[in-house]
Amino acid sequence: MSTTNVFSSKGSLAYNELRQLILSGGLAPGSRISQYELADNMHMSITPLREAIRRLSSEGLIIMDTHRDSRVATMSASEARELLEVRLSLEPSATELAASRRTDADIAAMRAAAEKLLPVTRVWGEEAIMVHREFHRAVYAASHNHVLIKLLDDLWDKSDRYRRIGLELPSGDEPRTIDLNQHHQILELVVAGDGVGAAELARTHIANSLTASVTGALEERETVQSAPLEQTA
Repeated sequence: MSTTNVFSSKGSLAYNELRQLILSGGLAPGSRISQYELADNMHMSITPLREAIRRLSSEGLIIMDTHRDSRVATMSASEARELLEVRLSLEPSATELAASRRTDADIAAMRAAAEKLLPVTRVWGEEAIMVHREFHRAVYAASHNHVLIKLLDDLWDKSDRYRRIGLELPSGDEPRTIDLNQHHQILELVVAGDGVGAAELARTHIANSLTASVTGALEERETVQSAPLEQTA
């Protein structure tokens, strides 16, 4: 019993560390995972690392082939579009629920997160991405719907890989002042209990977000890359 718990604990540790490496870009999309080298860098044996790889494979973040080779999943316009569509569906609903269920503690958490907000641009980089996520999580956590919160947590994890791409695109240099101000407007609508207004603004905010810009850019890039193949077919 204790042995199982030890392996489970080590596997969870390996899972969390490896997942963060992938989501932060520490392991590049499409890169091969050298299991023994990675296990050595993480100061653990190969067994919990393989357990972590299997879990991340089931989440679609790692691709395993028949020879037990594994690679970080690549990123694509189709996945970016799907993530954006799901966010457009779920987050406005969570924001509307937050407006009717927020507590004084929720309001304090949202205001504290809002005070740290920065424009998600190349200038502010990783710090902006982190505080941006903290604010949005404070809002949807106020929905007090644990299933919805878990789904949005996973969605944000996967979407952050695309936000980091966005910082490298031309749109990553834009000031994004409107985007920044909308966060504060959403907060005030939630605090005022205007669920419909908060949900509508959240939907507009998402549709014009950096993630949406990245999705469009990736679709254009893939169209250009596939054009020669279509012409020769």
